[in-house]
Amino acid sequence: MAVALAAADTYVVVLALTDMMSGVGIGIDSLQRATPIISGFLLGYIAVLPLIGRLADLTARQRVLLGCLAIFVVGSAITALAVELPVLVAGRVIQGVGGGGLVPATLAIVAQLWPADRRGTPLGVVGAVQELGSVLGPVLGAAVLAVADWRAIFWLNAVLGVALAFAVVATGGGMPARPRALPVAVSLVAGVVGWLALAAPESLVTSVSLGVPFVPFGDSTSRLMTPIGVLALALLLLAVALWVRGAWPVLRRADLLGALLLGGALGCIVLTFAAANPEKEIVGPLGFALLPVAAVLAGLYLLHHRRAGTPLVPRGVVVGRTRWSLLVSLCVGIALVAVIVDVPLLARLVHTESETVAAFVLVRFLVAVPVGALIGGWSLRRLGDGLVSGVGLALAAVGLVVMSTWGRGSLAEWTSTVVLALVGFGIGLALAPVNNAALADSPEDAHGTASALVVVARMVGMVAGLALLTAIGLHQYYAAVAALPDQTDGQALLDAAVVQVEWVFRGAAIAAAVGALGSVALGRTRTSPDPTLSDP
Repeated sequence: MAVALAAADTYVVVLALTDMMSGVGIGIDSLQRATPIISGFLLGYIAVLPLIGRLADLTARQRVLLGCLAIFVVGSAITALAVELPVLVAGRVIQGVGGGGLVPATLAIVAQLWPADRRGTPLGVVGAVQELGSVLGPVLGAAVLAVADWRAIFWLNAVLGVALAFAVVATGGGMPARPRALPVAVSLVAGVVGWLALAAPESLVTSVSLGVPFVPFGDSTSRLMTPIGVLALALLLLAVALWVRGAWPVLRRADLLGALLLGGALGCIVLTFAAANPEKEIVGPLGFALLPVAAVLAGLYLLHHRRAGTPLVPRGVVVGRTRWSLLVSLCVGIALVAVIVDVPLLARLVHTESETVAAFVLVRFLVAVPVGALIGGWSLRRLGDGLVSGVGLALAAVGLVVMSTWGRGSLAEWTSTVVLALVGFGIGLALAPVNNAALADSPEDAHGTASALVVVARMVGMVAGLALLTAIGLHQYYAAVAALPDQTDGQALLDAAVVQVEWVFRGAAIAAAVGALGSVALGRTRTSPDPTLSDP
């Protein structure tokens, strides 16, 4: 349930983005300024995954789950209270940190609770609810927006996060026997003062005697650049320092330096590609400066990895089938994001001018993904990881090839629903086998790290793969436009835009085919028999 909540939050801003922009003083004509709202969440989601995965190996995994839920709740509250863009982006980054960490912690718990030959179904469930978030997110956002404003979405996230934290404690423990009083007390005070600073209740702000702490410094208009805002930031830093101090022995064992280097490299990749407009550009505004930084940080991490006594990614984790799992996961991410981004784009080009109708076209695909994930996980009781994953990605590749031939009128035919469902089902089939193979071939004390790396590979595939496929599609688009005898012909320009989408689908089909071939290395037969299958 926690994974489903975090996954839904990834997509919940789809419908609420314009309202969120208005809430922090950004007009609809400044859409480019709103990209950090989305890229900030992805930055937090991806950059800290390796560290959280490693922490899940070094301490109680339920405790890591609780910590991530706490971070997610704090980020949701900050987002809900934000009235200025920097605060809103900070809230989304914190949300991403908490939400991203829920996935490897949950997968590690699955590995802990189920033996290797019986993990398929629970891994399929985790994969299904994660993908179900792409459907539930916009639906949840629309339902809340029908009765309240966008801030209610994030307050609901915070309430659900607290409820889930209590459920984790009730069912699986995870709380330390004696919670440290000082960090808890400082955190609570920081929360109250922070709420006062960001909410700025009118009754206090306008009070002659109580309003002084809310008066901004100098010409600033920021609610944080006030006495109470500065106090809130100081208390927050103090609370973080106290928690870090208490967790320092574990953080030191987790290789904090390695986490900073690898997280920095991943963060640069995210900001390079996620901040770009996929319909117009390949990399974001700072991309050409950030990519060299990412390369340097990655090189420094590899050097550090060789010399560190206990590196962030333990030696012996990225070996055997785990290596191939990362490749297949990368390919799954590329195929997945191509459909999610370009199916609505194609729908607006050849089928409808309504964004809502275009989104419903995508639902045909999105609903099939969790179904495939469930069936793929269940199939592992009898079939090998590579067979299930390979068949699924082969089906997806065939469907994407068909999609690469679509044009005017294609989405109005019933066959388009079948093809979209086939691609979604095929991608879903691959989710559980990839995680299962990585967990099976990694040491038991590194399951959190292995799970995190699989998620990182998939997310990097989504972010960087979209940019690569967009580059290919844009090249074909400009070539088609250059070949037009009349470049003012609107219908001909529309057909050129369709060519761009078709090439994106061709590239995604190649990625799915590569993933299908890579799946062969995951094993075509079960590695060990399931003794429960012989029970009467």
